[in-house]
Amino acid sequence: MASEFILNLLEILLINIVLSGDNAVVIALACRNLEEKHQKKAVFFGTLGAVVLRVGLTFVAVFLLTIPFLNFIGGLLLLWIAIKLLKDEEGENVRAGSSLASAIKTIIMADLVMSLDNIVAVAGAANGNIVLIIAGLIISIPLIIWGSQLLMKIMERFPIIVIIGAGLLGYTAGEMMLKDKAIGHIIEGINPNLHLALPIVFAVLVIVIGKFSGHSGKEVHN
Repeated sequence: MASEFILNLLEILLINIVLSGDNAVVIALACRNLEEKHQKKAVFFGTLGAVVLRVGLTFVAVFLLTIPFLNFIGGLLLLWIAIKLLKDEEGENVRAGSSLASAIKTIIMADLVMSLDNIVAVAGAANGNIVLIIAGLIISIPLIIWGSQLLMKIMERFPIIVIIGAGLLGYTAGEMMLKDKAIGHIIEGINPNLHLALPIVFAVLVIVIGKFSGHSGKEVHN
């Protein structure tokens, strides 16, 4: 019994590691313009709030994914978040005074959207064992925090990673839309190749709109 518990916990940890890449990208993008003294607070409280919400969502995960248009709307929201993060970066319009609360809000909102798929995978691996689910998520917190802090350091040295990260969120948004119960099969029915093309199109769209609007804002400011 104990060995089964440990194996299930390891499976959940592996799922969280694999699926937490997008979360680390969001955290790094949202926090990289903060003052150093605020970065750790934003990472910690944003991650903690997101995990608490994810635990709550686990109880109604299967029901949530059956709601028509939920994944589609979530994908649109994630697109907006990705564009906003890249626009703020390009426009350099992050204000020190309000950015801590803003970063925490962005992290929680994005994680909430992206958790719709993740929580189903975790709930399935746990076989309904709430203790396993909560334990797995709690242990995954330092992994997400470490991953996001590492990404922030890389972004400082290689700014191109910021653009790649925003594009990755756009790609994830496209995948979410295709998984929607009401919209997904309609999109694929139009053309089966859209299953591969749509996420790529949204990744490019985020980069183009984010950079263009960011530069426009900078020109107006100047």
